[in-house]
Amino acid sequence: MKTVRSKIITGLITLAPAAATIWVLQFLFNFFDGMAAPLVDRVLGKHIPGLGLIVSFTAIFFLGILVTNFLGKKLIQWGESLLQRIPIAKSIYGTIKQITQTLGGTGNRAFKRTVLIEYPRKEMWSLAFVTGKSIDQDGINYIHVFLPTTPNPTSGFMLIIPESDSIDAQMSVEEGMKTIISGGMIAPEKNQISSTGNNKTGPGV
Repeated sequence: MKTVRSKIITGLITLAPAAATIWVLQFLFNFFDGMAAPLVDRVLGKHIPGLGLIVSFTAIFFLGILVTNFLGKKLIQWGESLLQRIPIAKSIYGTIKQITQTLGGTGNRAFKRTVLIEYPRKEMWSLAFVTGKSIDQDGINYIHVFLPTTPNPTSGFMLIIPESDSIDAQMSVEEGMKTIISGGMIAPEKNQISSTGNNKTGPGV
């Protein structure tokens, strides 16, 4: 029985990623197909699976064109200003917008590179993203870093630390973001931390 149970668990673990992928794709297909399906079905008089999906993505494409021009940006700003006046909608929209910008890449443009810093204490390391740099009155280089929280990277701390107190994490911003969101489950097997105290910073910003 132990062998049978072990094989069943192994089979489930193997099947789970594929099943989850199929479920997500099916959900997205039904969601986007259903957005335009009522209108398309009314015009054609019958339902054609997938046609609503094509119409939805076409509309989203033209929406992308619209919001990248001057008039579209003004309309978006006007719509956001209305949402800012609604307490609950303001919080929901702001959070979702930050998450989508972060995961979609637009939020990462301000991040230069990923570093490791000793936080919240010595010999305890955290991933952070470099956002800028500065020099103090003594000519010492400092870096400005954003230290996100797990698993929600839209909140965190802004820190200014000596560049010598950081280690280049040797991973892209996207890889660092995946590591933080997953709580460390998706992370490189080797890190840049040295127990001998010979840690060195990576290239400057």
